Amino acid sequence: MLDHALELPLAPDGVDPERIPYRTLPTGARMPAIGLGTFGSDHYDADTIAQGVLTAAEVGYRHFDCAAVYGNESHIGASLEAIQRAGVARDEMFITSKLWNDSHGEEEVLPACRRSLDDLRLDALDMYLVHWPFPNHHPPGCDVDARNPRARPYVHAEYMRTWRQMERLVKMGLVRHIGTSNMTIPKLELLLRDAEIRPACNQMELHPHMQQPELFAFLLQQGIVPVGYSPVGSPNRPARDVTPADTVDTEDPVIRAIAERLGVHPAVVCIKWAEQRGQVPIPFSVKRNQQLASLKAVVAEPLNPADMEALAGIDRNCRLIKGQVFLWEGASGWEDLWDIDGAVAEG
Repeated sequence: MLDHALELPLAPDGVDPERIPYRTLPTGARMPAIGLGTFGSDHYDADTIAQGVLTAAEVGYRHFDCAAVYGNESHIGASLEAIQRAGVARDEMFITSKLWNDSHGEEEVLPACRRSLDDLRLDALDMYLVHWPFPNHHPPGCDVDARNPRARPYVHAEYMRTWRQMERLVKMGLVRHIGTSNMTIPKLELLLRDAEIRPACNQMELHPHMQQPELFAFLLQQGIVPVGYSPVGSPNRPARDVTPADTVDTEDPVIRAIAERLGVHPAVVCIKWAEQRGQVPIPFSVKRNQQLASLKAVVAEPLNPADMEALAGIDRNCRLIKGQVFLWEGASGWEDLWDIDGAVAEG
């Protein structure tokens, strides 16, 4: 925990949470337009991340993006409890968690959700996502070439059995909204055709070098909020996930020129672009100055139209989180996970 008394409900130099823009969900609920990611990759342990949640709350964060597979929800739960004791009401926060791939079975969804609720010390989640559309999973930290022999491609009937249990969680009052993550247009079209409760958001990789314009436009058309992970390009992703073709957003000359003119770090430009475009960035950081800079970015004056046009022009379709470990026998490559040809990949 922190080595000083919590500066809550807000530190003197923090950003008033009431100033943070928001996205309206289908229920009318409001999701803050920036959240704190809590995946520490291989670089930060659970205690450090839990402490980062506390400092983030001090500077004005109220939206926290969690997941069972991150291995730190019980630590974050202690932080969320401390934040509430210090004067931040539960209904002022927006908490997301995610169903991991090893719990897609009909009898596994409810226990998995209850574990996350217990670990996070919550009665209900604001958002619960299906983390990946496959039941394929792997040991944490495994090499990208590792393969689970039971891995298989997307099977819509199986996914719908999982989704029915997600809908059940809403009806039970354990989660307020459900959503998807790492989905594609073909998979979402099938889900939207068959779902009783539509996904409220889709979490996806979004940064200036990976703008996913077709999927982004599809989500907006369907009233689904795009939530973007790796909003500054995932510079701290595990070394095993780095490939020679990967690009670095914060080194892009267009981003650097805008940042220099505005007197900010290039990462701040990425965050402002994301919020202004209409997505919800969820940057990860345990450093107070970076957390505060991201919050200040979303309440800053808008980027001018020329800047937004220039940033739209640097999309390189550079996917950094490729998901190779979820591939099945017979898959031709990581592209099969993402339905590149516009159809659901089959084994």
